[in-house]
Amino acid sequence: MPAAACPAPGKLLPAVPDGVQPVVRFANPPDGVVTWNDLVKGPISISNTEIDDLIILRPDGVPTYNFAVVVDDWDMGITHVFRGDEHINNTPWQINIFNALGAPLPQFGHCPVILGEDGQKLSKRRGAVSVTAYEENGYLPEAMLNYLARLGWSHGDDELFSLSQMVAWFDGSHLSKSPAQWDAAKLTWVNAHYIKQADDARLAGLVAAQLAGRGLAVAADDRLAAMCALFKDRCNTTVDLADWLQMYFAPVTPTADDLATHLTDMVRPALVSLRDRLAACPWDKAGIALALKDTLAEHKLKMPLLAMPLRALLCGRTQTPSVDAVVALFDRTTALARLQHV
Repeated sequence: MPAAACPAPGKLLPAVPDGVQPVVRFANPPDGVVTWNDLVKGPISISNTEIDDLIILRPDGVPTYNFAVVVDDWDMGITHVFRGDEHINNTPWQINIFNALGAPLPQFGHCPVILGEDGQKLSKRRGAVSVTAYEENGYLPEAMLNYLARLGWSHGDDELFSLSQMVAWFDGSHLSKSPAQWDAAKLTWVNAHYIKQADDARLAGLVAAQLAGRGLAVAADDRLAAMCALFKDRCNTTVDLADWLQMYFAPVTPTADDLATHLTDMVRPALVSLRDRLAACPWDKAGIALALKDTLAEHKLKMPLLAMPLRALLCGRTQTPSVDAVVALFDRTTALARLQHV
């Protein structure tokens, strides 16, 4: 860009030369050293001879980044600035502008970059995933906050902590001087903890939204909350939870292997007897448990021989929580229909 310099300090050009689009520059001190005690990296010094006269106002009148952030931070009373270490080279300019304005100087801390799982720097163009995508994939905000707080900062060996604990425990001296690495498996582990701790009514609302995305209109009611309470210990995300609970609202298809292994001629008569008992018993966990117990006694069977095919037919899978609790959350009509052709 063509430029025109003032002939001497305090004097103005008589006119802007033709073809020149003027900018405003900050007259950086010509000598001396800019020094600050970085809250992460320790003392840093950069000579003013290495710093040029920064453009602070473009030809169109728009202020540049290094000028704008100083004014913003001063206006908002910012006392601490934490940012990526790629901004270290901006800091001397900003400190000199703060001093020129007579503004109080904040403390600066420059954190290392975050690396992706491939060891490369994360950026908007490399390895980026939107917050919305994590929400859609079943991650809770408190889990994401916990994981991000722990990424590049530590409080002893603590891995899990509440927002109030984060506020109380945070100390800039515990920020890592080495790059942190994104670990998707660790985030999922943290999320599983918060899924288990979450209020069941809240989970019901999140799962109802997940199921709605699959074309299933399900009320976030007490029944869905009870389902969440029963299955959440087996889940890492609300997507996992929706995968489990979908069986209550959509048809299931047992695998051929499960049917061949568990739906044997020996157990079919017991399933018929159980179906008849389920049609008449009180529809709660205790009533269903009694129906199972009486059927086992009648046919002289052990629970696994009856429970495995029952799970396969009702749930489309053979591994679930306690079978009486699982069955009790089905609509009776749905359960009996799935046992109709045993």
